[in-house]
Amino acid sequence: MSLRYLLAALLLILLTGCSLHRPQSVELPGNLPETFHQPQAQGMRPSPAQPWWTIFADPALDELINEAFAHNLDLAQALARLEQAEALRRTTGAARLPRLDLQGQTRREKSPGIFGEHTGTSYNLSLAAAYEVDLWQKLSKHERAADLDLRAAGADAQTLLLSLSARIADFYYLAAEQRSQRDLTDDNIAAFTDILQRVESRYRQGLVPALDVYQARQNLEAARARRPQYERGLAQAEHALAVLLGRYPGDLPTGTLMTLPAAPEAFPAGLPSELLAQRPDVSAALLRLEAADARIAAAVAERFPTFNLLAAYGYSRNAFITGDISGAFWNLILNAAQPLFDGGRRKAEVERNEALFRERLAAYHGSVIGAFQEVEDALAANFAGEEQIMHLEDQNRSTEAALRLALDRYLAGLADYLPVLAAQSAHVESQSLLLNARRRLISDRISLARALGGIWMAQELERHLTGITNQGIHQP
Repeated sequence: MSLRYLLAALLLILLTGCSLHRPQSVELPGNLPETFHQPQAQGMRPSPAQPWWTIFADPALDELINEAFAHNLDLAQALARLEQAEALRRTTGAARLPRLDLQGQTRREKSPGIFGEHTGTSYNLSLAAAYEVDLWQKLSKHERAADLDLRAAGADAQTLLLSLSARIADFYYLAAEQRSQRDLTDDNIAAFTDILQRVESRYRQGLVPALDVYQARQNLEAARARRPQYERGLAQAEHALAVLLGRYPGDLPTGTLMTLPAAPEAFPAGLPSELLAQRPDVSAALLRLEAADARIAAAVAERFPTFNLLAAYGYSRNAFITGDISGAFWNLILNAAQPLFDGGRRKAEVERNEALFRERLAAYHGSVIGAFQEVEDALAANFAGEEQIMHLEDQNRSTEAALRLALDRYLAGLADYLPVLAAQSAHVESQSLLLNARRRLISDRISLARALGGIWMAQELERHLTGITNQGIHQP
């Protein structure tokens, strides 16, 4: 009677399933702030479903980003990793299904007997099936972990799409700034050359000392010395762009931006509660944390008995000295195994996965806090950048007026050349700083858009996966 009760209890557990590990709850690192601390612009924030770079309304930038999405090698690696994760999920899920093998054997042998030697041929052919009963949900937890890893790989690819678009735009506008800096330097060289010629003319007339000529040449050569650094910066920016497009350095498409445009209007960051759902890197960290928890459950289940159903059906023919015996055969086996001693291997594996869970939990908390830091930093940079540009524009107007006045006084013979020299240096520096500040404000806009994330990356990733043929990969 007790044996029947035991079998009935085992059958009940088999039908309902049993998990030996309770999933661990995951909490955020403290309460989310209700608002961002840094000041932010008023107005309408771009839709998270809309690619962020459309705020620049630049068709050339659109083409570059689309080409990068098609040919970037880092993105190609991410898509290949996604394919690997999909294949691994299918491999892991296959362990939960029955296995069916076709087995065959033939042999010919010679053996002695009381009636003399006998030579005969024996063979058998059978179908063999095996199935592991997932009583403790070990296999299902392994499959869940693999599925979560696949989704995390998809989130990684979305993160790369977001960062790749930001890097393309950053280098695109950096190259535009370097061109503008180079053109500004050429204008200054032309202006300083004209001033030098006028000073030399006055020197030949005996109106000014030779010192004025040397000082005029000093400013001209300083301007000429600055030009190579902008050429170098432009070349490096264009090389970086080409590599991001999957090209060799120096192989850039035509239609580059020649002048630095004004930054687009500032946009608000929205609510902190919306941020985490739009950051794929945070989603990836959470998915890997959940996968680690599932692997704890699988490791715990490894310490409990395993049950395997084995079955075979086939036909055999065996040759004996007394004659051949042939016919069909079958067998059905229930195999149970309980680990008794393994040197602490299974226990250590549970502890390793628990430590991995704690590591992934810290990584998830770090990604959440880091996401908020990136938004706060970008907001602060945008606010400070706009204020800096306002002051630099005032400074540039002042240095331009000071240079004009100093030059007029010098040419009128009312002052020496030193005020002109100082005014020229101040105005050149002011112009260069203003250009740099305008480009950095564009970068700050890009950084804010990148920090806020979005949901357009999921659609872009789906488009890429649809284009992958012969694999059958799909976004989970």
